[in-house]
Amino acid sequence: MRLRNSSMDGSDGSQLFEDTSRAGSGSQTGYRNQQAGPQAAGFPGQSLLSDPMSNLAMAYGSSLASQGREMVDKNLDRFIPISKLKYYFAVDTVYVGKKLGLLVFPYMHENWEVSYQQDTPVAPRFDVNAPDLYIPAMGFITYVLVAGLALGTQNRFSPELLGVQASSALVWLIMEVLAVLLSLYLVTVNTDLTTIDLLAFSGYKYVGMIVGVVAGLLFGKPAYYLSLLWCCVAIFVFMIRTLRLKLLSEAAAEGRLVRGARNQLRMYLTMSIAAAQPIFMYWLTYHLIR
Repeated sequence: MRLRNSSMDGSDGSQLFEDTSRAGSGSQTGYRNQQAGPQAAGFPGQSLLSDPMSNLAMAYGSSLASQGREMVDKNLDRFIPISKLKYYFAVDTVYVGKKLGLLVFPYMHENWEVSYQQDTPVAPRFDVNAPDLYIPAMGFITYVLVAGLALGTQNRFSPELLGVQASSALVWLIMEVLAVLLSLYLVTVNTDLTTIDLLAFSGYKYVGMIVGVVAGLLFGKPAYYLSLLWCCVAIFVFMIRTLRLKLLSEAAAEGRLVRGARNQLRMYLTMSIAAAQPIFMYWLTYHLIR
């Protein structure tokens, strides 16, 4: 009886288990305080973003970025005239069709002058006489593909040989343009022809080269020679009638004696540029047909 009373009396006896209810409630309260602490204190980035100095630094950085972009665009336009290149690629399907017909059949065309609007030549899509870079660029790519096809039909295809075909055609084109520029400088011809114009006119011969190689692949070597001969005569006539207006336009403003001497030089230069086109056309295609 005494033992039972003493065990039931919890005031003077030690407890077998600790009372953790209060401790648990205290830890939960601390956890809630930890969760609410950052929200109550506020995120440090908010004060940084609201700082006037940070806003000023961001505005200064954006202004520096815009100035750097303008500087890059200005220097890029100095070496690569992007605005001028847009003019030479302003073509459409109708222009491309008419221009290809003019390159292959230039005999019936009468008006070869480029149209102007407020002292500025109109875009190529509005005038078939305007030079463009779309046909020369696509002609160069198509020529490389046709050359690869011709080499493949002869079991001579290899990536190295195709690279030689592309690089040789590009190098000869660049050398041709540089030779014309040097000739214009030596003859002292005042003309509105630009380097891009010469590149466009020199690149038109790829159309005749493609026609000759395709005809040779389909119908044999005689068809290659006949079609290439036709295209050579066509590009010769096209270059004579086109460059004559460009190179002889300043002759009328000079004196009679000076005009006669320089007129002959300009005519010889025009004929030399036109005669060089068939030579390059044959040189770059004769080995593709066997």
